[in-house]
Amino acid sequence: MRLRIGYGIDFHQLVTGRDLFIGGVQIPHDMGALGHSDADVLLHAICDAMLGALSLGDIGVHFPDTSSEFKNIDSKILLARTYELIKKEGYTVVNIDSSLCLEAPKIKPYVPAMQQVIADILQISIKDISIKATTTEKMGFVGRKEGLVAHAVCLLEARNG
Repeated sequence: MRLRIGYGIDFHQLVTGRDLFIGGVQIPHDMGALGHSDADVLLHAICDAMLGALSLGDIGVHFPDTSSEFKNIDSKILLARTYELIKKEGYTVVNIDSSLCLEAPKIKPYVPAMQQVIADILQISIKDISIKATTTEKMGFVGRKEGLVAHAVCLLEARNG
C-alpha cells in the first residue's frame, strides 16, 4: 500500500460586507472572509494538504489570485479540480482531519453539512472527514475576531495499492 500524507494551512481576514463560507457551506454571520475567491479557509487548507501530499505545489500555483478566472470562484470548484489532479496522479483520498480556529460563529451545527459537501466532492464517506473547531482564547488576530485559520491533514492512497 502506497500512502502519502499532506498538511495544509490557510488564513483569511474577516471583514464586513462579505458572506462567510466554511467547508463549502454558507454560514450566517455579520462578517465574511476576504479573498480573491469565496475565501473558504477550510476548503483551501484541504486543497493544500492534498496537493502537498504529492508535492504538487500549493493552491496558489494551480489557482492563482492574479487570475480573473478565479475571482469570486466557489471553493468547492477548486476542491473538485484539486481532486482531479490527485486522481490523475493515481491517488484517492483516505481521510481528512481538520481544525478551524475562530472565535465566532460557532460552527458545530454546520459540521455535518460541511462533511457531506466535502465527502460528495472527494467521493469518500463523511466518517472519513473530521472537522473540529477551537478558539484562541481571545489571543492574537483570531482572538480579536480579525480573521480565521484552518489546518488540514490529508492521507492519500495509490489506487493500485
